[in-house]
Amino acid sequence: MGDGIGRYRGSQSRMPQWLRRRPKPDAAADAGIAREKLLLAAAAAGLPISPAAHPVGYRCSCDRVGCPTPARHPVSFAWQTQSTTDRAQVERWVRDQPEANFITATGLVHDVLDVPLDAGHSALSRLLAAGIDVGPVAESGGDRLLFFTATRGTPEDEDEWWPCELDCHPETADEHPGLRWHCRGSYVLLPPARLPGELGVEWLRGLEHPLPDPLTLLEVLTDACAQYADTGAEGYDAHAVAWPLGGR
Repeated sequence: MGDGIGRYRGSQSRMPQWLRRRPKPDAAADAGIAREKLLLAAAAAGLPISPAAHPVGYRCSCDRVGCPTPARHPVSFAWQTQSTTDRAQVERWVRDQPEANFITATGLVHDVLDVPLDAGHSALSRLLAAGIDVGPVAESGGDRLLFFTATRGTPEDEDEWWPCELDCHPETADEHPGLRWHCRGSYVLLPPARLPGELGVEWLRGLEHPLPDPLTLLEVLTDACAQYADTGAEGYDAHAVAWPLGGR
């Protein structure tokens, strides 16, 4: 009996040690689950999405030699018709393409006001201090801030559309310096996304914040961009073509 009791006690004493040695949850698996939740939340909020390229080292996963917008563009040329909010389809994409980034097509449900990082942070502080409702905001690639807003609308008269090219190319640099307005015919990377050089696209303010009217943000964003341009920031080009249009 004594031997039996000893063996029983020994197994009991080893049990806590075994529990402590259990492998920790897989960090990559946790990140994948979190990524899927964020993408499904975007689709549930009405943001149409479709798969995009992803980084392979410092290169793009696409076949294009010297891709000008590595990991920032859709996989399919039919991204405008492919983009969807269907949960089942998004789940299939996310699970079948675990490395893929995703874009969201603008001008249907939402627009995006895309500004230089420093100008964006300055504007965000001013907007919040003024009590203005600011919607979702994402940081992209360490150099741009993306303000997600409601779209400008879908007028019955197609001639009233303001295409994205006009938003990206204002008549003068003084009008909207550094500001890129993504609406119909454009897209942006949807957080979370990975870019070459260990950069990425991440939410600063998530989709729990309602989409505001873009005009409520425009004046402050334009003013902040003008101040940013006046500083003569290195590499700033008020006439630069907005991605992704330049990469198509």
